[in-house]
Amino acid sequence: MTEETPGFEEKPDVPSGANSDDAEPAAATPSDEEAAAPAGDVQQTAALTAQLDQVRTALNERTADLQRLQAEYQNYRRRVERDRVMVKEVASANLLSELLPVLDDIGRAREHGELVGGFKAVAESVETVVAKLGLQQFGKEGEPFDPTIHEALMHSYAPDVTETTCVAILQPGYRIGERTIRPARVAVAEPQPGATPAAAKEEKADDEESGGTEEV
Repeated sequence: MTEETPGFEEKPDVPSGANSDDAEPAAATPSDEEAAAPAGDVQQTAALTAQLDQVRTALNERTADLQRLQAEYQNYRRRVERDRVMVKEVASANLLSELLPVLDDIGRAREHGELVGGFKAVAESVETVVAKLGLQQFGKEGEPFDPTIHEALMHSYAPDVTETTCVAILQPGYRIGERTIRPARVAVAEPQPGATPAAAKEEKADDEESGGTEEV
């Protein structure tokens, strides 16, 4: 029977060529995958941010395109509406131009007291229809002469006018909206050369009368 030597403990067998430190457990160190994980998250976040910026840029571009198309559409609608109104006015003007001689005959018949009976009813119906189509008559005696809407057929001088004035309406003018179908044909009078207008004469007479009172 073998006796154990006191004070000595048995140690586990250590392979030859190995250090005693190798026998101790190695300290825990992060693996390569765990070290690469944070870097991968940063790259993924950067990629998502870049992708989000691209989406925002594309959205802004599409929004700008939509706004531009909407503005072009509104301009198109306005042009179409303006052209539609213009075409309607031109068509109405062409039609009503053919009726102006009839309206002139009705006006002359009314002036001579011949607008009676059934003819009067027909004439009034025609005038009502053309008025609904937008036809407006213009031209009055005593209004200033305007070459854009008046056509002077007769000319004279008068001492009682201060400017070129329509003194007689030979044929009334007609318009639709702002479009003149026919200018008013008028006789005009201008101030007499060297003559004092009546208004100036009256003012002068008033001044003389008031002056005479002050002297007294």
